[in-house]
Amino acid sequence: MYRPSRRRIERERYKRSRTRRATAVATLSSVLTLTVLFFVITGSPGWQRTKETFFDPEYARQALPLVLDGLWLNLRLLLVCGTVTLILGLLLAVARTLRGPAFFPLRALATAYVDFFRGLPLIICLLAVIFGVPALRLQGVPTDPVVLGGTALVLTYSAYMAEVFRAGIESVHPSQRAAARSLGLSTAQTMRFVVLPQAVRRVVPPLLNDMVSLQKDTGLVSIAGAVDAVYAAQILASKTFNYTPYVVAGLVFVVLTIPMTRFTDWVTARMNRRQSQGGTV
Repeated sequence: MYRPSRRRIERERYKRSRTRRATAVATLSSVLTLTVLFFVITGSPGWQRTKETFFDPEYARQALPLVLDGLWLNLRLLLVCGTVTLILGLLLAVARTLRGPAFFPLRALATAYVDFFRGLPLIICLLAVIFGVPALRLQGVPTDPVVLGGTALVLTYSAYMAEVFRAGIESVHPSQRAAARSLGLSTAQTMRFVVLPQAVRRVVPPLLNDMVSLQKDTGLVSIAGAVDAVYAAQILASKTFNYTPYVVAGLVFVVLTIPMTRFTDWVTARMNRRQSQGGTV
């Protein structure tokens, strides 16, 4: 049976002691920092007024059910817009990486789309789509602010995700394409079975980061009057002139975002470990 050597046992013991020491130092420094911040904030001259305006427990209790009801709209927007954005972003990335002079118009259109919507601020895109599209009075075009706000989110975030997908596609070595073509695969088959599976795996972490940003920006549809979590907080705050509902809405988004952020970190660390060990990325 395998028995670790004495040197290995000592090395493991040393690593454990260093880990315990680092944990103790980190805990102590965190406690000291939080204590200092607590006394600085609560000892400030305007703390009592700030506490009544932003951290009132009674207004928080009233706002929480309304904010949670509005949050359901944000979650639906995240699900629908996130799915459409991923599909459209992948199509744009594939269009930008097509080779040959025959595909130049398609590449040019995809490049112009990505450059325009990446440079256009999201808030301006939302205002233009939500208030500009209904002004055209086109037949069959929806005027629902939720649909229009979701469309603006898709237009903007598909441009960002297209660049992420394109980076993944271009990171695949050209020898992969050459090997696939030498085996008799067509250009479309090479892209589908060889390039895209590797590219998508490599860009999962940045895609998840974009999804986290999209989840937060769904609250911007409230500028059109859609009652989401942010607008529900605004309605209550306008009645009471107390800003605690905004704090409640912000904390709800933070609680919703933290699991996605930690999952993104876990995926990134997992892929980094596999890459450092020589595994498939």
